[in-house]
Amino acid sequence: MIHFSTDDIAPQDRFEQWREVRGKSLFGVTIELVAERRRDFQGAFSAHQVGNAVASEMRASAYKVSRTDQDIARIAGDSLCIGLQIRGSGLLESGRSRVDSVQNNDMTISYSDLPYRAIPGDHRDFHYRMLKIPLGGDLALGMPADDLFAERYLHAAFSRPFRALFNALSAPNSRLVDPQSDVTHIARLAMVARGRLHHRMPEVRAALRSGVFHAAQDIMARDMGEQRLTPSSVALELGVSVRQLYIVFEHAGRSFSRTLSEMRVTQAKSMLTEASSLSVTQIAFACGFDSIPTFYRIFKTHCGVAPGEYREANFIQ
Repeated sequence: MIHFSTDDIAPQDRFEQWREVRGKSLFGVTIELVAERRRDFQGAFSAHQVGNAVASEMRASAYKVSRTDQDIARIAGDSLCIGLQIRGSGLLESGRSRVDSVQNNDMTISYSDLPYRAIPGDHRDFHYRMLKIPLGGDLALGMPADDLFAERYLHAAFSRPFRALFNALSAPNSRLVDPQSDVTHIARLAMVARGRLHHRMPEVRAALRSGVFHAAQDIMARDMGEQRLTPSSVALELGVSVRQLYIVFEHAGRSFSRTLSEMRVTQAKSMLTEASSLSVTQIAFACGFDSIPTFYRIFKTHCGVAPGEYREANFIQ
């Protein structure tokens, strides 16, 4: 895990440090900011390994950024890059006289070693995440990726699974069963989005199942406190059949019911140790269990002790 910020740097030196040490040496880009705004500059960056990819997150004052031929020659990446503009609109020029308007929550897909230029819009700062995936082996299934100039991701057909997979891979504390497989899956979905792979290929279908699996878990995490949460409700929201949803979980080596039970027990454990004002019964229903006997049975199966015993042994004062 890498993390740095400008907090400990003198205000007059922050932008210069970010531009020279971080921008040129680490990011491999050229950045510009008008002189009168440099003293107010602030920035923070973090990165972590996920499979063979690098997931990074950046928050900083808005500035112009470009990746020039000189930058590429100095720091080559040979990677597929998937980015999410969480906050901060602007214009993205890909080097082919094409200009895209990038807004909050837009995603982009590109090859790392092609020039681009980005100009910020009205926002005074930005928040950005990126997944950088090394190209190698059979990741792209024999199709070229080194000519993918930066473009917005516009493939609405599987937008939700794609974003769910991206979020799972880019989150620093995400619990992934097989990170490298998920990295491969999102790279292949990105290649479909850019027209390089066909959506009916078996490898792409496997990638889509992975995305649907993560999207389903997002819904389950959001609604696990609701007793109305069922496979049918999740399948309906995702636009798949219940049978398809079961197949997705089977391919992930899990079951819907066990995954949901584990989520609810994890939430219950947290509440038992932190929410002293709530009774065990209140916690059971708050976590979505439909009866106290069911809660006690499932909790003891997962934890080896009853909820009350767990609270007594782990309560945080």
